[in-house]
Amino acid sequence: MARWAPNARMRLVEAAVDLFTEQGYDATTVSQIAERAGGLTRTTFFRHFADKREVLFAGQDVHRQVLADAIAAAPDSATPLEMVASALDALTGWFGDDRREFSTRVRAIMDANSELRERAVFKRVALAQSVTDALHERGVPDPAAGLAADLCVRAFFEAYERWADPAGPASFTDTARQAFDELRTALATLS
Repeated sequence: MARWAPNARMRLVEAAVDLFTEQGYDATTVSQIAERAGGLTRTTFFRHFADKREVLFAGQDVHRQVLADAIAAAPDSATPLEMVASALDALTGWFGDDRREFSTRVRAIMDANSELRERAVFKRVALAQSVTDALHERGVPDPAAGLAADLCVRAFFEAYERWADPAGPASFTDTARQAFDELRTALATLS
């Protein structure tokens, strides 16, 4: 495939996941990823990603935007928890059955590498900050904004762990709603 072919970013992500699965994260080079993606170059790779770790977090900017847009679009009467529940539905709606097998593979790669797990923590914090910022834009003060954001992000990742398991539940959105409800119930028991 020519270097100018469309969808280079997604081809790089898919090639990286294939190689990380086949030979391990540490054994895979950026050059190998670029070549597997259809004869692309290292330069093309670095136009899209700062390093090979980032290829596994390619959707984070989109995730942050989906969450922020859903919070902005929530009705004026919505509570902070209703806003983040709506945002959670919007985000999990992006994960159809066609992404489940891919997500399962990404989860396995992340679980096998402490460096990637550490990077995931930073990405998780950034996601929560985006939700907090979106809630602030809607007039939700701290600490309510931060707490609602933390619940949203925690529910997302708990649901992702369940859904990305090959034997996990079929619907990511339903799983996320269940995780969110469990967290809300647990929060209510703390008082």
